[in-house]
Amino acid sequence: MVRRNYIFATIRKIFELFGYQPIETPALENLSTLLGKYGEEGDKLLFKILNSGNYLEGIQNAFPDGEEAFSPASVKALTLLITEKGLRYDLTVPFARFVVQHQHELTFPFKRYQIQPVWRADRPQKGRYREFFQCDVDVIGSSSLLNEAELIQIIDQVFLALGISVSIRVNNRKILSGIAEAVGASGQLTDLTTAMDKLDKVGLEKVLEELLSRGLSPESVEKTAALLQWQGSQEELPVMLTEFLRDSVTGQKGLQEMAEVTEMAKACGLKNPLLFDLKLARGLNYYTGTILEVSSRDVEIGSICGGGRYDDLTGIFGWEGVSGVGISFGADRIFDVMAALNLFPEEMASATHALFINFGEKEVRHCIQWASRLRDAGISTEIYPDPAKLKKQMEYAHRKNIPYVILAGEDEIRSGFVSLKKMKTGEQINLSPDLLTDHLRP
Repeated sequence: MVRRNYIFATIRKIFELFGYQPIETPALENLSTLLGKYGEEGDKLLFKILNSGNYLEGIQNAFPDGEEAFSPASVKALTLLITEKGLRYDLTVPFARFVVQHQHELTFPFKRYQIQPVWRADRPQKGRYREFFQCDVDVIGSSSLLNEAELIQIIDQVFLALGISVSIRVNNRKILSGIAEAVGASGQLTDLTTAMDKLDKVGLEKVLEELLSRGLSPESVEKTAALLQWQGSQEELPVMLTEFLRDSVTGQKGLQEMAEVTEMAKACGLKNPLLFDLKLARGLNYYTGTILEVSSRDVEIGSICGGGRYDDLTGIFGWEGVSGVGISFGADRIFDVMAALNLFPEEMASATHALFINFGEKEVRHCIQWASRLRDAGISTEIYPDPAKLKKQMEYAHRKNIPYVILAGEDEIRSGFVSLKKMKTGEQINLSPDLLTDHLRP
């Protein structure tokens, strides 16, 4: 938790530097809020909560024609009868619900951040968890592309502060819509992006097989394959796409937005590379413009941050035409990357800055007073609770990475000084209790 809170504090500080304010939403949401917002795959990963009480009462009456209640055809209907709520899948959809609910109390554009756990009924494995923390930052009520540029700057600053080298990949859903038009699959954008989103995980051949199984014509799949296998530089990619999407107004609009966002973001002096990635799809249905994904350059663990523009997410809750954009940092994957690279600062491994050695009841009475002074000065301080052997108490300080140990035995108390030992170097100095605070103050 000390390490996790270090990540949270670092991210929170940068969010607030850009003017974002914190909110929280409940762990439980109505299923009507969650279903249909994350695509077919996302709906399968929702944790559903059984209704309280006798939730099966009258279930058989819901199938009057003798249909089996547990037949495959009726499982979905049955589920909706016995469960009305679910654990939140992400923080973005609950945020949209929050905005609509409190629209008359908020000042727009509304800039919020949120650091809370989310749940997905996935198979646990390295980098994938059933419960994990997301750190979201969104601005809603503005269609300005400056917001996208600032979010890229936030990404750059967060990972710079945490010491993680990353690649920031960007694309635009309008470009993907234009590609769907160009390959002859304009009505199958969701099928196209859902399959493309798995490209890094399953490879090109499996993606093409899935596209065929989803009903794309062999000709459309062939054109998609040629595009996904295209090799060229970052400078050549927009040129190639301009020609490929020449007949798509939507695609051309996406290319224009992409150029504007990347130009503004790079003007901020980014320290991490910003790459236009044609293959980036992000399968969530609610994205409509810029999409972003971030990965570590030193540890293979998948995406550690992602997000994008959504033009009408609030419309599903009755308030149409409100544009927003946001990103989400995966705190648990970030933790894994930092642990693998040993990036956590040594000095934050312990919440305690100084430990008083316990020499006995008489000495402890003095230590209590001195420890209180240190705490009043904002210095985290412990007194070892038992008069154990000195070796045991020093080992306690060592194992907890406490940087300073204070020895105040009978001789020290008589002389009016305490002995301060710096654990890292073994250096030991005598100080008056009045000077102790100044010496230990960070």
